Amino acid sequence: MLKFAVIAAALLLLFRWTMGRWPWEPKISTRNQALFRARRLLGVEANASRADIIAAHKRLIAMVHPDRGGSSDQVHEANAARDLLLDELPREVR
Repeated sequence: MLKFAVIAAALLLLFRWTMGRWPWEPKISTRNQALFRARRLLGVEANASRADIIAAHKRLIAMVHPDRGGSSDQVHEANAARDLLLDELPREVR
């Protein structure tokens, strides 16, 4: 019985090491992760409208613009977040 427990624990650790998550944790797609990070960066909710996304993007750009001490990388990241969230909106809302 002890042998079985050691083998099971080793298999669980191997799974964690190779997959980066435990077997009982839900698998999150990279698209969903990117959407989560974009919403967090812009500070909008999951059901934000087009106007909300654009307004949040303008506020963020005003803070991270290179003329205000930010960097061009931050501007590119904000633009990518805006584009990703706008692409996720339903077609009739665009």
